Amino acid sequence: MNAPDNHLERRARELYREAARHLDPATVDRLRAARRKAIEGADRSSLSHRLLQLLLPAGAFAAVAFAALMLSSPVQGPSGASPASSLSISTAEVDGDLPPDAAAADPTLYQNMDFYGWLARNGDSQANR
Repeated sequence: MNAPDNHLERRARELYREAARHLDPATVDRLRAARRKAIEGADRSSLSHRLLQLLLPAGAFAAVAFAALMLSSPVQGPSGASPASSLSISTAEVDGDLPPDAAAADPTLYQNMDFYGWLARNGDSQANR
């Protein structure tokens, strides 16, 4: 089976060499320029590929290091308070739906609790009229 393949290969080489001898110089120059351009493009792409292979792991490592740094360092508020106390202050300021603490509220607010209950039950129905 090697003999026919070898014969075919030898015949193809002979035809290629004969055709190459009969090419005009302008076509040969264009083919050589195209070959040089293809080789230079392959060199450039391999350089950028190697650079990408180097920068991608370095960037991933930097992102992981930055995330670890951000998670490990405590966040300080403007007054230097701890994060838990600044969170509770900002939550109390923003959340106006909660009733005030009984110890900190005015005692006169708790005198008429029946009225507040009635208002909660009927306030919406009276406002719709």
